[in-house]
Amino acid sequence: MLNKVILIGRLTQDPELRYTPNGVPVARFTLAVDRQFSNRQGERETDFINIVVWQKLAETCANHLSKGRLVAVDGRLQIRSYDDNQGIRRRVAEVVANDVRFLDRPKDAQGSLGGGSHLTEGESFGSEISFNEEEIPF
Repeated sequence: MLNKVILIGRLTQDPELRYTPNGVPVARFTLAVDRQFSNRQGERETDFINIVVWQKLAETCANHLSKGRLVAVDGRLQIRSYDDNQGIRRRVAEVVANDVRFLDRPKDAQGSLGGGSHLTEGESFGSEISFNEEEIPF
């Protein structure tokens, strides 16, 4: 079986960095990804896709990415359920990233991370970490 997602898009807001109760960094951001085809009115539609990043990669994304930045995300699709404040069971789809490539440079950068820089899960973490979905702080 295969579960692989590759996306290129722009961040709709700055990444939100939090930590699980065990101190594991986790960041969340949303990518705006234009569809390759036009609708009946001749307009291109955009999908807004939730991205979750863990460990060192989460901290790197939070420190170096901001709203409007162009990135490529390689990861897997995850569907999870949770109970909202009213006790209603909700389902959410998100991409858990294991590689994020920065495809442009920040507007004020002079050679910092950007322009094709990237960090992968394997390079960042070095080892697997287990976590309970209830630890996710979002």
